[in-house]
Amino acid sequence: MARTPSPEAEKLAAYRRKRDFNRTSEPAGSPSGGVAAVAAPRFVVQRHRARRLHYDVRFEIDGVLASWAVPKGPSLDPSVRHAAFHVEDHPIEYIDFEGVIPAGEYGGGDVIVWDAGTWEPGEPDPAAAVAAGELHAELHGSKLRGRFVLVRTGRDSAGKEQWLLLHKHDEFAVDGWDPEKHPHSVLSGRTNDEVLADPDRMWRSDLPAGEASIALKDSITAKGSRRPETERPSPAELAALDELPSSGQWQVFGRELRLTNLDKVLFPGSADHQPITKREFLRYTAQIAPIALPYLAGRALNMHRYPQGAGSKGFWHKELPGHAPGWLPSWQNPEAEEGESRTYLVVNEPAALVWAANFGALEWHAWTSLTDRPHQPTYALIDIDPGASTSWQDVLTLARLHRTAFEHLRVRAFPKVTGRRGIQIWVPISRGPSFSDTRRWVEQLSKTVGAVVPELLSWKWEVRDRAGKARLDYTQNAVNKTLVAPYSPRPAPGAPVSMPISWDCLDDPGLRPDGFAMREVPRRIAERGELFRPLLNADQQLPALD
Repeated sequence: MARTPSPEAEKLAAYRRKRDFNRTSEPAGSPSGGVAAVAAPRFVVQRHRARRLHYDVRFEIDGVLASWAVPKGPSLDPSVRHAAFHVEDHPIEYIDFEGVIPAGEYGGGDVIVWDAGTWEPGEPDPAAAVAAGELHAELHGSKLRGRFVLVRTGRDSAGKEQWLLLHKHDEFAVDGWDPEKHPHSVLSGRTNDEVLADPDRMWRSDLPAGEASIALKDSITAKGSRRPETERPSPAELAALDELPSSGQWQVFGRELRLTNLDKVLFPGSADHQPITKREFLRYTAQIAPIALPYLAGRALNMHRYPQGAGSKGFWHKELPGHAPGWLPSWQNPEAEEGESRTYLVVNEPAALVWAANFGALEWHAWTSLTDRPHQPTYALIDIDPGASTSWQDVLTLARLHRTAFEHLRVRAFPKVTGRRGIQIWVPISRGPSFSDTRRWVEQLSKTVGAVVPELLSWKWEVRDRAGKARLDYTQNAVNKTLVAPYSPRPAPGAPVSMPISWDCLDDPGLRPDGFAMREVPRRIAERGELFRPLLNADQQLPALD
């Protein structure tokens, strides 16, 4: 029996007819879009040099990207009315596409993500508004802000819809504003010429849509730094690890590592899990490094080391040791005082994380700011820290209240279980606010949420003063304060992992904070996708809280 195409698939039919996906690196698209839901619809503007330079303006509407080609680009000048041409809907995966479309293919040329953010439709049904020929949009981007209007004016000789794009007279209007004077990508900080000379992203159309974007460089590392390789370790590399004796040399990700004590148990067993040796831990680290890399690259790493395994007492290690290989990426903290750590490991390539694991770092804690601007965070952090008397249901209640708050605020936020007892929520933001700013914002938000269930919470600093109650720890928003990184193991039997989840998981009765064991994580990512990946679109500004 033939399957009826989904509405999204029908919308993408014209897009797919024009492209040969055996040649082009563009995404073919999937009916669902292949990405996690967000609290507010997104928009993207891509500067696209095909046969002619134009800007592709795209709005997320009903699971696809409604798209217009705007030859002269959008402007904040309300006196400007630029021609726009309504083109076929594009798949959601296209929202962060930056790279080169092969010559000879439809749309062949170089593309950058010129601007991106969220938007608010001026009508209850934006799809109906597009069909009716007038779309009002309030944009919250890095370059474009305020009220824009797209108005259909007719059709050209080929039948293509002709529209006008204009900015309204509001507080964000700027007379004389020219998009060509703002040529850099908000994703990578590069120009079209730089992307053409050194493409930083490719699409593999033979992979599922959610995995098709292969970043060659990390999208939020400091401007100008190389993005980390994201190719997975080869079967031959993993087999070589399995065949090593207790110690030996391992070639992985193009680096040679000296491994020791491979058969030592690092994570004890339990009733549900077999013990995990150092060999298996290194195998997991190599498999997860390309996925975890975007959350670590460009950031100083605090290592929580357990050289004798998770059954022993661990300690924090921040200073990169003098015996470390010379190829390891590092950062010198210019503000370090005498006696403080000065040289930090920066995991800008997957082999660096494998080295840290071999060094006994069972937990990975990256700074929430990048090394080029250490006092400007890229995340605001909510840490639901349970007390001795806090039940898992209490933690879920607090997380769901935050979910409701973010939905109300139309703020994109992403939860993960800690691998121990709690839940953390990461909120991506554009760089600019200080840690004091994010700390105040998170404190105000969390205290508003906490006022709903005051019986569950204590705001006391000392654990002994909290009477076993939970704390919403806004103080983690500070330079060199860290939360455990996504996909990092925790030092406990079975190696539970700090695992990204979807908001819907909060309603799953089987969810547990330590319910994702290391051995299960690669399979779960293959099944569910990489749920934290939208976090890397750090284009969001924190709204004022009333």
